[in-house]
Amino acid sequence: MLTVFIRTIILYLVSVLAIRLMGKRQVGQLQPYEFVLALMIAELAAAPMENIGTPLLYGIVPILGLMILHGLSTLLSVKCTGFRRILSGGPSVIIRKGEIQYDEMRRLCYTTTDLLEELRAQGFLNAADICTAILETNGKLSAFPYANKRPLTPEDQGIKVSYEGIPMTLVVDGRIQKEHLKMTGLSQDWLTDQLNAIGCRDAKQILLASLDTKGQLLIQEKGGKMHLIDALEEEAVNW
Repeated sequence: MLTVFIRTIILYLVSVLAIRLMGKRQVGQLQPYEFVLALMIAELAAAPMENIGTPLLYGIVPILGLMILHGLSTLLSVKCTGFRRILSGGPSVIIRKGEIQYDEMRRLCYTTTDLLEELRAQGFLNAADICTAILETNGKLSAFPYANKRPLTPEDQGIKVSYEGIPMTLVVDGRIQKEHLKMTGLSQDWLTDQLNAIGCRDAKQILLASLDTKGQLLIQEKGGKMHLIDALEEEAVNW
């Protein structure tokens, strides 16, 4: 029993490593060859788990071989457009200038029901509002409404907006994110002063503290109390 447990842990770690090397994608975002690779990895890992008589290397070596093949395929896809099109296919226009391309949908085995479902998932109830829709190589639909159907933007209204970047998490689950502090150019003493200002003596009491590019510091205590502090001038933000 202990042997089975150890073999399972080893195969699990190898499989996780293999999937991680494929990049940060969800299953729905995988290219066809990557999806096939994920299925094969699962099958190869399952066999040595189920049968203790199967040598462990019979699962590990093929998985490593598949990862080498994946690396070569990715490299060739980057270097050669033709190879990438053969391996992954290309995007297809499903709606062009408001007209549904039936022949293209039939070639892709993509039904009208599939199209309407994807449009609803993106917030479009009426297909007549869509000017262009493209089926990407990973199976996702990118839909673009007519210009007069899209939401107004500040640019449309002539409004100038300030820069808005990614908020920096400075404390997560009571742990100070020193690397993020360094990226913002702030010190741990500065953070301690901000926490002391709300009566918090220890970062371990903080669930989340994040600093946005407008200079506002959000502090959420583990007890449930939230604070929003204007900690920096917007001009002082430099990330």
